[in-house]
Parts: sequence; structure tokens; C-alpha cells
Amino acid sequence: MRTLKFLLQKEFRQIFRDPAIIRLIFIMPVIQLMILPWAADYEIKNIQLAVVDLDHSSYSQKLISKITSSKYFQLAHYSSSYESALEEVEHDRADLILQIPPSFEKELVKEDKAQLFVAGNAINGVKANLGAAYIRNIINDFNQSIRMEWIQLPRFSAQTQIEVTSSNWFNPLMNYKYFMVPGILVILLTMIGANLTAINIVREKEIGTIEQINVTPVKKIQFILGKLIPFWIIGLFVLTLGLLIARLIYGIIPAGSFFTIYAFAALYLLAILGLGLLVSTYAATQQQAMLISFFLMMVFILLGGLYTSIDSMPRWAQIFTKFNPVSYFIEVMRMVVLKGSGFADIKYHMLTMLGFALVFNGWAVFSYRKRS
Repeated sequence: MRTLKFLLQKEFRQIFRDPAIIRLIFIMPVIQLMILPWAADYEIKNIQLAVVDLDHSSYSQKLISKITSSKYFQLAHYSSSYESALEEVEHDRADLILQIPPSFEKELVKEDKAQLFVAGNAINGVKANLGAAYIRNIINDFNQSIRMEWIQLPRFSAQTQIEVTSSNWFNPLMNYKYFMVPGILVILLTMIGANLTAINIVREKEIGTIEQINVTPVKKIQFILGKLIPFWIIGLFVLTLGLLIARLIYGIIPAGSFFTIYAFAALYLLAILGLGLLVSTYAATQQQAMLISFFLMMVFILLGGLYTSIDSMPRWAQIFTKFNPVSYFIEVMRMVVLKGSGFADIKYHMLTMLGFALVFNGWAVFSYRKRS
């Protein structure tokens, strides 16, 4: 116990002696948590729209006005030539083309139907798909409003109308920050924990102190704990700092218990720090450790469910997420913060994370023993 105490004192002094690590631990999470949620927006706005109006009727003007009055579209080009509109797309000055046929109003009034053509710039596939979906919804709403006007006219008989009302559970206002901030906090915690521990043992190798430690009576489990506990404590502090920023800046107050968050975070940090130590025992230089850690974190983050729903991923990717500790913590954070879930709801996640922690740290201890 006394040996472990001295190892912890050594690690804390080594951490706080380096100004770069201090900035990485305390300043980077604050800046990123204050910037990323404002930039990582699922909504697509300011879509540049090119309109080819071949009808020039009152209905076509009403439709254009309805589309451009929304917060999603800006009228970038208006003409009667599809070729000129396509040229705007080719020069990246327009994202979507809406072509209104010459008989739009006539077909709409006399035949109760009309066709419109929408073309999207699919270089940015997300923007093209969402933009086309937005404009279809606006056109459907425009169509519905016209039919409601016509129902009042004598020559039209009233038709049965189906009204749909909806509610959003756990996030009534569909505020994407409530959905993104908990996930981004998980990513920051992961990056700090994995990167710092990945270079920890390697630094000892490069400066030559690992040989001095190996000839002392320090046991391998004490050595690993001495590397693990300081960053585990720092990780919990970073989590506290992130939750404080989420409350003060974004007004996010977890619907569930803080104790549930910290209990799972404690297990998660044991797992992710163990993974970092495992990388550190195998890497020969700090550069190798950083590159391996960066590769693993990129895979874990992109397949963690933060930006893409796991249910919409291919089957092989969904199987991979079962072995991705990041995906479990993101899901738990959202469940506790938005839904108010308790230990009974996340018991499977906790058991899985405990398994990750045991495997990664046990492997790190075993690997260190073989290489020492």
C-alpha cells in the first residue's frame, strides 16, 4: 500500500509538472464542449435553391414564396432555363433545382394534380437528401393548404380529413443540443483518457526510468494501478467539469441521477484507461502510441452512434458496436440525461463495461509482465 502511495505521488507530480498536459486536461474539454455542440447540428440550413419557373403563374409564385420563406432555403437563382440552373449547380452556387412545368397552375386547377421536378447536387449526399426531403414536405404542406381552400368552394364537396398530432418523448422541443452534448462529453472523456494513458508507459521507456522501476520490488499490478488511478481521478473531474458546462451554457439538467452517471463513468474510465495502458505496453515510442490510439478512437467514435444511428448501420457494423465501449457510454448518457434511466435500465451496459475493464486491464498487466 505504501509503495502504491509513492507511485501515485510520482504520477501526479509528473502530470502537473507538464504544462501541455494541464492544457490538454482542463482547457481543451472546456473549449470543445462550448464550440462543438453549436457546430454539430443535424439540421441543414441555408440550402441554395435554383428555381426554373416555366409557368409564371400565381400558384407558382405562391409555392416559391412558401419555400423561400422557410429557414431552410435561400433563392440563389431564378430563371426559365434549366441549363442556366444546372450551370449554377456545376459552379457550386446552388444545391437544389426546382423545375415548375409550364402547365402547373392549369393542371392543378383543372385536373387536381401537377408534377414538379427536383434535382439535387449529390456531391454532398446528406445535404441533397435532407434538402429534397425538406422541399417535399413544404410542397405537401402547400398542396394541403390549396385543397383546404378549394373545399370551401361550392363546386367541391367536403372530403374526410385525417389530422395527425405528434409529441416528442424525452426531448419535447427536439433540441439537438440535449441529444449531442452528452455524446460529445463522452467523446472528450474518451480522447483524454485513451491518449494520455497510451503514451504514459512509453514515456517511461523513452526517458529510461522503466528500467529503474523494473529492478525495484514494485509489483506489476502496483505499477499498472499507479498509472491508472491518477487518470481515473482526472477523468471523473473532467466529467464533472463537462456536466457543469452542460448545465450553465446549455441548460441541460439530467432527468436521472448523477450517481448513476458517475457509477457508469467510473467503470467506463477503467475500461478505456486500461485500453490506453494496453497500447502503451506494446508501443515502442510515443509517436507509435499516439497513432495507434488515434486509429482506435476514430473507429470507436465513428461507429459509436454519436452521429449515425446504430440501427441504420450495416449488419457487420452493428455487430462491431457490441465490442465498442464508446457506444455503450453514449447510449447510457442519453438514457440517463434525457430519459431518467436508473441502474435497472443500464445493468446490461454496466456488466458489459465491467467485462471490458477486466479484459483490457488484465491484458495490460499480462503484457507488461512479458515485456519487462
